[in-house]
Parts: sequence; structure tokens; C-alpha cells
Amino acid sequence: MLKKIPAIISPDLMHILMSMGHGDEIVFADGNFPADTNAQRLVRCDGHTVTELLEAILPFFPLDTYAETSVGLMAVVKGDPTVPTIWEDYKEVIKKHDGKEATIEFIERFDFYDRAQKAFAIVATSESALYANIILKKGVVVDK
Repeated sequence: MLKKIPAIISPDLMHILMSMGHGDEIVFADGNFPADTNAQRLVRCDGHTVTELLEAILPFFPLDTYAETSVGLMAVVKGDPTVPTIWEDYKEVIKKHDGKEATIEFIERFDFYDRAQKAFAIVATSESALYANIILKKGVVVDK
């Protein structure tokens, strides 16, 4: 056990976060995402939502300030009437922990899968919201 590390961050997830370097990407996948199929490294966080995990990791995880975008969301498939309200939750959590509005890239479904296959890791969650998949690009820690 360690102090001040949220219990939701498993040892496996902490290892992944600590192993990532600047520019590496991590996917937090909803319950419908083919995580096992696409992951180079897979961390299971069953029983948790993506928003809960973002709340837990973003105090520790720097987003890339050098990239044009450091957050990617799976775009709604053309013709699908779904309006993903969870995206607003993500924006609020990111702003809360990053101190500014996130610059978000919307990625077509199959392009998202391709990007996920190249990601450092995929975190599989029990998130039930549709289009709740998110990619975060890791930045650098700057001592102030």
C-alpha cells in the first residue's frame, strides 16, 4: 500500500502509467470496445467507469502540451443518432485536473481502432455509455 494513491488505481495500472513516456498514448475503453483484440498491453478495470478512472489518474498524469491534441474521442458513426453526453463529463474532469480546456480530436471508429492497436496500453472498463472511448497522450512533468 502507498499513501494518497486512489485504490481504483491497481498496481498494474500504476505500472503502465509509470512506464509510459512522453508522447505515448493510453486508451480508456468502454465495455463494448474490443480491448483484448486491440491491446499490446491490457489492464482490466472491471467494475469502474472511464470517468472514475480519469478522476483518479489525471492528478498524476500530465497531458501532452506539445501535441496539437492530447485527447482523442471515438467519433459517432455517421447515421447513428447517439449524442454522447459523457464527453461533457470528460471535458469537466480534464479541465479540473489540467487547469484548462482540453483540445479534443474526434477520430473515426476504424481509425480509432488502428490508433488503439498502436497505443502503449488499453484499459478495459465497465463503462456503459456509448462512445465513451478516450485516448490520452502523455506529456512531461515540469517541476515548478
